[in-house]
Amino acid sequence: MLQKPRGTRDFLPDEMEQRRDVEQTMREAARRWGYREVCTPTFEQQELYTIKSGNAIISEMYTFNDKGGRPLALRPEGTAAILRMYVNEAKVMSKPIRWCYLADCYRYERPQKGRYRQFWQFGAELIGADTPAADAEIVLLADEILRPSQVRFDLHVGHLAPMKHLLRDLAPGKQQEIMALLDKRNFEGVAASLAAIKNEELAGELEALVNCRTVDDAFAICGDLPEKTRIEEMIAILDGQELAYQLNLGIVRGLDYYTGMVFEGFADNLGAENQIIGGGSYRLAHLFGGEDVSSVGFGIGFDRVMVARGEIAPPAQPVVAIVSTPEAQDWAFSVGRAFRSAGIRTELNLLERGLGAQIKHAAKRAGWVLVIGGNEAAAQTVTIKNMATGEQQTCTVQEAVAEVTV
Repeated sequence: MLQKPRGTRDFLPDEMEQRRDVEQTMREAARRWGYREVCTPTFEQQELYTIKSGNAIISEMYTFNDKGGRPLALRPEGTAAILRMYVNEAKVMSKPIRWCYLADCYRYERPQKGRYRQFWQFGAELIGADTPAADAEIVLLADEILRPSQVRFDLHVGHLAPMKHLLRDLAPGKQQEIMALLDKRNFEGVAASLAAIKNEELAGELEALVNCRTVDDAFAICGDLPEKTRIEEMIAILDGQELAYQLNLGIVRGLDYYTGMVFEGFADNLGAENQIIGGGSYRLAHLFGGEDVSSVGFGIGFDRVMVARGEIAPPAQPVVAIVSTPEAQDWAFSVGRAFRSAGIRTELNLLERGLGAQIKHAAKRAGWVLVIGGNEAAAQTVTIKNMATGEQQTCTVQEAVAEVTV
């Protein structure tokens, strides 16, 4: 028996209904902020992803050559393709541009809880607004998208300027080493690494920055920065909107990708793989042949959101099953069409079995059963039975529809 590829999943109807319900809440939240949905190809030129991250990323991607020998890759994330599309299709559009997307992505990595080789990402990109208000909007949007999903999460918001200021005099290789240690909160390792180059004072400053929780404390450590006013204005907007978040100036992942504001969100019940959202300000368009335009956005790990929220069924919708005798089949199909036109999920019997067997089967699937025999067909009526109460009545189709939709 053939099995699905490692790192992929099959979704049965109950799970798909839960996923679609969450997708819809995310799309609706983005729509209210003015973000319109876009879609990019599942595969792109391989260079789209290596031009920023280097060829080392190829080992983490699904790559192939097409029949013309062109190197292609299944998209490992959504942002690069969105900015490529902006350069190709929309660079003359009035700015700022607000786009959102839900895309399946592919990465060749070891599968584990919340991490798959095929996964889905919901994202939003705000292109062409280089202001504190733009930074604040994307964070507020992310929070508003995640809240209805019923996931418990902590939001961390920071800015890279203080960290980059402290690391400015270190060689690039040493910066990478220090950032890796800071990401793991290994302050002893940081101290040892900096002691080797006789820069012990910096170790204390870095630890203090990672642990500080106010911008005043950060500026006391780093001094006045050119970005000071921008950071203060962004924080003022977030605080004015009463956003629940933690200031975290120790965010170091993506230091070579993001340019200013950064933020992350962590679910409280996923263990080690608990990050469900990450984002910030960046500049990519110029790498793809466009002008140097500021962008800010985020990506939500949709699958991790679904794991974190657990099995929460969407609001129950009425289900009607129609059982009928052979001579009443034409009327049964007409009744089914009337119920579906009213937006009601309606299933007809398709197997040749008696009414008793049909009703027994229908009781497992539906809240209402419509019994249609020769008499009902002749009178153009139905007998409707409420399976929860056991009550039944013979009535017109319109009356039966009204009964189900009450």
